[in-house]
Amino acid sequence: MSLPDYKSPGKQSTPAALASVALHHSPLVQLNVGGQVFSTCLSTLRRHPDSRLAELFSGQPKLCTDAEGRYFIDRDGTHFGAVLEFLRTERLPTENLQEVCREAVHYDIKPLVKQLEETPQCFGESVGRQQFLSRVPHYKENIEVLIRIARAEAIATRHSTILICVLRTEEDLGFYDNAINSLEADTESAVTFGPWKAALSVRDLLDCIQMDIENQGYRVSIQPHSTDKGFLFKSYDYFYKVIFTWW
Repeated sequence: MSLPDYKSPGKQSTPAALASVALHHSPLVQLNVGGQVFSTCLSTLRRHPDSRLAELFSGQPKLCTDAEGRYFIDRDGTHFGAVLEFLRTERLPTENLQEVCREAVHYDIKPLVKQLEETPQCFGESVGRQQFLSRVPHYKENIEVLIRIARAEAIATRHSTILICVLRTEEDLGFYDNAINSLEADTESAVTFGPWKAALSVRDLLDCIQMDIENQGYRVSIQPHSTDKGFLFKSYDYFYKVIFTWW
């Protein structure tokens, strides 16, 4: 059976048509993933038949093509190379494991997801840190509030300083009103974290806050908040300054 003659009179050769023919008659595939170009074998993309990636390249093409006839995947291609390398060699990446894991989840490559989730970095993040943060009420919302306030205060300044109140236990929560009333008159409020039911310390929470803000591209530091009046309960101060540095 001969291939369709896309160059014959009366018929036009389109990138999509040529890509479709190539997919069925060539073991090589050209991919454009978010602007990054990759070349691989069709068998590599189908390595795990139950994956979403394999499904995209099974049967009739399910992707559009770019001007060069390459199959286009509308997703950031930064870490696709690591996914492709695993499909070729079954070797895990050594860098950006959490980012690669997100790509593996997106493409539903279960063996890669499983192996990445068992690495110390991903295991510690998902089983340790994220499980802890899920027990801190309104944690993600508070991070968004901190960033929003800091950006609002960034006009003609090098630093934005936001006050946070960290309440480790229910007992600490009982002191909240007295602690807030002890703040300086020019300080109206503080973003409050806690209390939480987990063994982790205030320092652990502060490290999480700094990490999650810095992961969004900001430069921040966290320092204890000092006041002339002083309000120490138990062995630590409830208030800390989150300092954003803009330049």
